[in-house]
Amino acid sequence: MSAAASNEVCIGGELIEREALRYTPAGVPALSFRLRHASQQVEAEAPRRVECEIQALALGPIGQLLAAAPLGSAIRATGFLAAKSLRHAQLRLHVTNIEFLEGHENGIQTEETPEQG
Repeated sequence: MSAAASNEVCIGGELIEREALRYTPAGVPALSFRLRHASQQVEAEAPRRVECEIQALALGPIGQLLAAAPLGSAIRATGFLAAKSLRHAQLRLHVTNIEFLEGHENGIQTEETPEQG
């Protein structure tokens, strides 16, 4: 794969909203959620405050973990960007790895392996 085809995102933030855990027609757990990010970045050699909310989707065990996590949990999500659907070009982060940064999860990390999907 060329560098131009690269698609990986890693972002930290707060779990601010989630839908009920659902299951795909194949029986895979799926969870749609929103992540709020706030940080200080440097752009053109000047500091910049960055704040945004990101729509995300987690499948399988990651979705199950997030469904049980309390709102307000600090997480670091890694995954790739894809259109929400064939009819909606709005971007959504598809999470393939999650790290809980604080709280009762005690830093649990999970990452899908090729065998899991």
